[in-house]
Amino acid sequence: MQLEIGQIYEGRVKGITQYGAFVEVTPQPDAKPVTGMVHISEITNTFVRDIHDYLSEQDVVKVKVLTVNEQGKISMSIKQAADAQDGKPVQRKPREQAKPRVWEPKRRVPQSEMSFEDMLLHFKQCSEENICDLKRGSERKGGSRSRK
Repeated sequence: MQLEIGQIYEGRVKGITQYGAFVEVTPQPDAKPVTGMVHISEITNTFVRDIHDYLSEQDVVKVKVLTVNEQGKISMSIKQAADAQDGKPVQRKPREQAKPRVWEPKRRVPQSEMSFEDMLLHFKQCSEENICDLKRGSERKGGSRSRK
């Protein structure tokens, strides 16, 4: 039995990738299961950075079949199925081990707290940076002009 385009089915998430989720749907109770893909843009109405915030494997979801191409690839949508059912988008799940995505500058250790090895390493890094800056400056000045 083929899936009907525009119909809503209940399926189980079988795999998650960076660009979408693979959902297995059984069109009829005695039919063979069919797997389709829900693109990351079709999960919810808001921006999805990480699919794992919304879905996990073995979740049961309602999907709407969007297209079936010549090769048999099935495109599905969770957000369109939710809009058609009750008008509510997929709710965001709270993330258990959420990392803050905030950049923090590296804390500089005062020289009084540095060991001799740390001071030597710091001196070496600064020296290498200064030498690179000097080389870059001299290469631009000497090699960029053509001589006649």
